[in-house]
Amino acid sequence: MPAGVRVPASMTIGTVRIAPATVLAPMAGVTDTIFRRFIRNASLFNGEAAAANTDAQANLSAGVEATISNQQSGCGLIMTEFTSADGLARTRESKRKRYLTFYDDEHPIAAQLFGSHPNTLAEAARIVEDAGFDIVDLNLGCPAKRVVSCNGGSGLLRDLPLIARIFEEVRAAIRIPFTVKFRMGWNDTEIVCVELAKLAEASGLNAVALHARTREQGYSGAARWEWIGAIKDAVKIPVIGNGDIRTPEDACAMVAETGCDAVMIGRAAPANPWIFRQIAEYTATGQYTQPTEMDRSRMIRTYFAMLIEEDHPEATGKMKQFASWFTHSVPGGAALRKAIYESKTEAAILETVEKFFATRTETMDSAAPEVIVDIADEIAPAWAC
Repeated sequence: MPAGVRVPASMTIGTVRIAPATVLAPMAGVTDTIFRRFIRNASLFNGEAAAANTDAQANLSAGVEATISNQQSGCGLIMTEFTSADGLARTRESKRKRYLTFYDDEHPIAAQLFGSHPNTLAEAARIVEDAGFDIVDLNLGCPAKRVVSCNGGSGLLRDLPLIARIFEEVRAAIRIPFTVKFRMGWNDTEIVCVELAKLAEASGLNAVALHARTREQGYSGAARWEWIGAIKDAVKIPVIGNGDIRTPEDACAMVAETGCDAVMIGRAAPANPWIFRQIAEYTATGQYTQPTEMDRSRMIRTYFAMLIEEDHPEATGKMKQFASWFTHSVPGGAALRKAIYESKTEAAILETVEKFFATRTETMDSAAPEVIVDIADEIAPAWAC
């Protein structure tokens, strides 16, 4: 850890306190309510800490001063998958639940919207506020062609006047905090992130988050953290840094280099669900624990059980998706992945997992191998918006 530098214990976005200052990034096809709660639970040190966190959150909701330290909770804010503003505005109220479902234990939670029409985004933001979300976030970062072709996501970075109108209309439509996540610009010759951050501040937004790559970069190359620092120097509202945080050391290094108020974790979270807890441990104590094989066994079975319990319509596909990320750091994981992919039912997948870990009983409690953090680069990036 850089000398004297740690991930902040808390930050405030408008009236919402985020403690600690760590954020689960919005990821299309990933951060549904099951995954969000899964990460929240993985981020707590133990049951006692979970109880402390629940009590503290209750106090905060009641307006009572409370402190949630990095030792109590590893993930301060979770975000939904990015959701089409057009879809929300046009969908009947009875069908919006599929997009906006969340549970009380997910607070604080932000709903991320994408679109390009100011009035439609304003209406969608009102719907989000009425649904009980704590924060509305605007997506100006997704590089996916299908989103950019509709002038959404990072496609809007070439039209700052339109962004200004969106900011104005959404800000006027809601009372809850309003934030934006964006990239540096369309390409290296069109870097607009500092100007955009200033515009957000002038428009009354409550925080900004930068994924320190251009749209042209996609997810290749290194994130350029210096632009996070440039934004931090340019505005007074909170700045959240995103890009290439794979370890607790990375999180502290980003804070040290940029002065950002919080760190956002995306692709590393599915590969290492303990990443937020590890950041909390590291910033609180200077060290962090690696999961044992027993921990990994419990974690993968817990996620699968949540999918089945929630009667997820795509449970089998989600199990296979999760396994492709999570078992890369498990010795013999390739064989397990192959067996899972070949399984036809949820029950067969669960049985495969049970058998795999049962054969490793003798080594379950031994020290685990290091988490292979580079798996984040191997995850298909289209959803990491």
